[in-house]
Amino acid sequence: MENQFGFALRGGKAEIEEGADFAPKFDADGLLPALAMDATTREPLMLAYMNEESLRRTLEIGEAVYWSRSRQEFWHKGATSGHIQRIVEIRTDCDQDALILMVEQIGAGACHTGRNSCFYRKVTSEAGSTGAKLEQIGPGKSFDPSKIYGKP
Repeated sequence: MENQFGFALRGGKAEIEEGADFAPKFDADGLLPALAMDATTREPLMLAYMNEESLRRTLEIGEAVYWSRSRQEFWHKGATSGHIQRIVEIRTDCDQDALILMVEQIGAGACHTGRNSCFYRKVTSEAGSTGAKLEQIGPGKSFDPSKIYGKP
């Protein structure tokens, strides 16, 4: 049996964990975390959220469509920047409450800061230290976001 979006209705634990039906579990806000990863390099690109409709649109067009929590609207990745994420594969975890989108990142980068990945810093801490710091990793900016988005 399916819901209005064509996803299977959630059954029992064994069915969810071992069955062939895709029955995503959205949180109380109707969202599902989706980690976009480069299908070739396996590097993480960004973390966003999908609701039922954005997931359905993603499956229909083969490009990532997210739900913007801050703007409360659909966000077709690359519609403004041209940096589209073409879906290569979608994976779900054992209880179907998280997704990994294996994508072909088309364009200069996935991050609105001008970098290829939103994960451009790593958390570091020294023994005996009471705080953590962020350290830049990766090659730096791959495009100028002010030229694409019109803001610094």
